[in-house]
Amino acid sequence: MPRRKRNAGSSSDGTEDSDFSTDIEHTDSSESDGTSRRSARVTRSSARLSQSSQDSSPVRNLQSFGSEEPAYSTRRVTRSQQQPTPVTPKKYPLRQTRSSGSETEQVVDFSDRGHLTGKHERHFSISGCPLYHNLSADECKVRAQSRDKQIEERMLSHRQDDNNRHATRHQAPTERQLRYKEKVAELRKKRNSGLSKEQKEKYMEHRQTYGSTREPLLENLTSEYDLDLFRRAQARASEDLEKLRLQGQITEGSNMIKTIAFGRYELDTWYHSPYPEEYARLGRLYMCEFCLKYMKSQTILRRHMAKCVWKHPPGDEIYRKGSISVFEVDGKKNKIYCQNLCLLAKLFLDHKTLYYDVEPFLFYVMTEADNTGCHLIGYFSKEKNSFLNYNVSCILTMPQYMRQGYGKMLIDFSYLLSKVEEKVGSPERPLSDLGLISYRSYWKEVLLRYLHNFQGKEISIKEISQETAVNPVDIVSTLQALQMLKYWKGKHLVLKRQDLIDEWIAKEAKRSNTNKTMDPSCLKWTPPKGT
Repeated sequence: MPRRKRNAGSSSDGTEDSDFSTDIEHTDSSESDGTSRRSARVTRSSARLSQSSQDSSPVRNLQSFGSEEPAYSTRRVTRSQQQPTPVTPKKYPLRQTRSSGSETEQVVDFSDRGHLTGKHERHFSISGCPLYHNLSADECKVRAQSRDKQIEERMLSHRQDDNNRHATRHQAPTERQLRYKEKVAELRKKRNSGLSKEQKEKYMEHRQTYGSTREPLLENLTSEYDLDLFRRAQARASEDLEKLRLQGQITEGSNMIKTIAFGRYELDTWYHSPYPEEYARLGRLYMCEFCLKYMKSQTILRRHMAKCVWKHPPGDEIYRKGSISVFEVDGKKNKIYCQNLCLLAKLFLDHKTLYYDVEPFLFYVMTEADNTGCHLIGYFSKEKNSFLNYNVSCILTMPQYMRQGYGKMLIDFSYLLSKVEEKVGSPERPLSDLGLISYRSYWKEVLLRYLHNFQGKEISIKEISQETAVNPVDIVSTLQALQMLKYWKGKHLVLKRQDLIDEWIAKEAKRSNTNKTMDPSCLKWTPPKGT
C-alpha cells in the first residue's frame, strides 16, 4: 500500500490522526460499499472521479474526497461502533527531578488503562501502571487470576491442616509444609549463576531506551520463585494504594507525607509539598538534618549518616554568638541544598510557591551548634535584587523550635541586614498566619522600645522608619492596632501610652536572662555586589 503523505494536522510525535488511519485500515474489507456511500454524498463531478478510481488504491480514494469531512466523521463513528479498533496509547509527559535539581520532561508512552493488580480498568499512579512494569493489561489480569487461585488453594489446605491438628501450644510442621519447603529450596537452587552476554546487552538496551521511565528487566537476576514473590508484593502494595484512593484518603497527585524523621525529632507535616511521587506515597520521609537529603527508609538514612561529611549548612558563616550561628547560602552556588530547604519549608507553610527556581535568592540559615554539628533552627530567604525593597521573601522556624523566640530573632536579623544596607525593608506579602503574628509582635516591640527611649516632644514616622529600618506602612498599621495614632484638629498625633510601655518593660525584665536577641557587633557581613 502506498504511504499516505503527512498532513498539516498530524501531530509532531508520530501519532497522526487516529480516526483517519482507522479508515485506511478498514478500506480493504469494505471498499465497494464505502465507494457507493461516498457517491451518494458528493457532487456529480466528484462522483465521476470516484467511479473512474474504483480500481485505484484506497488511499487515493480517501485523498480525493478530503473536502467531504463531515460525511467522513459520521461514517467513522459508525465503523468504530461496528468493529472496534485498537487505540494507540496516549503519551504523557513524565516530570522528573534529577540529582542536579533541574526539572526535565521525558515523553513516556504510559496510558491510564489497566492496573498492575489486574482488578481495575485504570490506574492513578505509576506504581499501578502495567507498562512501567513491562507488562500489558491482559498479562496483569492473567497473573491476578493465578494469584487468586493460589490463595484459594492455600486457604483450603490451611483449613484441612487445622482440622487434622490437635490443639497444642507448639505444632510440628505438617507433611504438606515440609514438602513445600523442599520445593522452595529446589526452586531457589535453579537460579542462574550469572547473566549471559546476550542478556546483558538486552538489559543495557532496555535501560538506554527507557531510562528511569520503566522498571529494569528483572528476569534471570534471581530465582523464579523469588521474582514471583516480588511481583506479588508489588501488586499487593499497589492494591493497598488503590483502596486508600477509593476510600477518599488520598487523591491523584495529593501529598501523602504525614511525618518526617528529622534528626532526633519526628515532625508531623501541615501542608502539601511537591516531593517526587515515589517519596510522597510512602507517607513518611527520613531526612539528613545537615545536607537535607531525603530518603525512603531508616536503613538508608543510617548508611547516609555514616558517610555524610556535612555538619553545617553550605555558604559563609556571617554571624555567631554563643551556640547560635547564621549562614548565608547562595541559591545559585548551592542549588540542591536550597531546593531541598524549600521542599522542607513547604511542609509547614501554606503560601509558599518557590521550590526549584532558587538562583535569584539568598538564604540565611540559623543553626544551633553542639558537639554533633549545627542543627537547623529556621531560615529566611530574600531576593538578590528586589525592586520593592523586600528584605524577606519566605521565613520559617522549624516546629521543634517554635514559641522560643527564634522567629523574632530571624525577623530582627533581616532588619539588621537592612540597616547595614541602609535601606528600609518589609516582608513580602502575603504572610502566613504564624508569620503575620510574629511580625506584628516584632513591630509592636520595636515601636514601644523606640517610644520608651524617645525624649523629644515631636515625633516623625519617617524618623522612626530610618532608625528602625521598618517600612512606614508597617509602622502606621502597628500604631493603629495599638490605638496610638489619633486624628485631632486636622493633625495626626502619636499617643505615648505609658501602660503599654510599662507592660513591655515588665516582659523584658522576665526575658533578660534568655539570650534570644541579635547582637549587631557579632555580624561580619558586607552587602553582596549588585544589591
